[in-house]
Amino acid sequence: MNTQTAIHITDNYLINPTNPVTVNMIGAGGTGSQMLTALARMNHALIALGHAGLQLNLYDDDRVSEANLGRQLFADAELGLYKSAALINRVNRFFGTNWKAVIQTFEPEQLQRMPDKGKANLYISCVDTVASRFEIAKVLGDLGYGRYERNKPLYWMDMGNARHTGQVILSTISEIKQPESKLYRTVPVLPMITEEYKELLEAETENNEPSCSLAEALEKQDLFINSAIANLGASLLWQLFREGMIENRGFFLNLKDFRTLPLKVT
Repeated sequence: MNTQTAIHITDNYLINPTNPVTVNMIGAGGTGSQMLTALARMNHALIALGHAGLQLNLYDDDRVSEANLGRQLFADAELGLYKSAALINRVNRFFGTNWKAVIQTFEPEQLQRMPDKGKANLYISCVDTVASRFEIAKVLGDLGYGRYERNKPLYWMDMGNARHTGQVILSTISEIKQPESKLYRTVPVLPMITEEYKELLEAETENNEPSCSLAEALEKQDLFINSAIANLGASLLWQLFREGMIENRGFFLNLKDFRTLPLKVT
């Protein structure tokens, strides 16, 4: 029996990139709007530390409604605007980035019309439905194989939540070659959420009808669940970039009981 601690060592391109690490973020709602700000802070810190930073595309074709104000990071002046455009414009002005809003869904038919076919080193999904997760997994499965290139898909971080609970799970899109280690048992493949929890996802009953007011929205999701998920998820990414290895590849959070259960690399 191998008693060594299981870890995953970060693909070297994330640590020493020749160009900014490309990120495709999918979803600009409750968690997405919070996560975007965390990523902008992370980008600023990485550049200050001599890293090439991040270049991000934000995919979402939804518009800001009254029910989004307060729980999601939108203002009255942004009502009716596309969420992705409103958030990206704000982040670019504040942090001086040149990130892009993509006002469309992350689907194969849409991606085929794009010059890069939707390729990026890192994918972060903040979506509401199980169907969306399976769609993303299908796209990434098709993109994950082939020659090594600057935009080679490497990792997928999925972020999801219910009213008081949530989870973040980091996966590899294809096998990440690991160096030999005498101290640890290195793990090259981190399974996707759609593989590891397929039966649970398929059995999940969803209610994703749009809310008409903030009060109605808060009946579905607590006020601070999205920001808690985003900050813990960003902390995991920061560890992946800065420490170059992870022992935990995600977590399950219960905000009502203030309990967090790490998901170990196995």
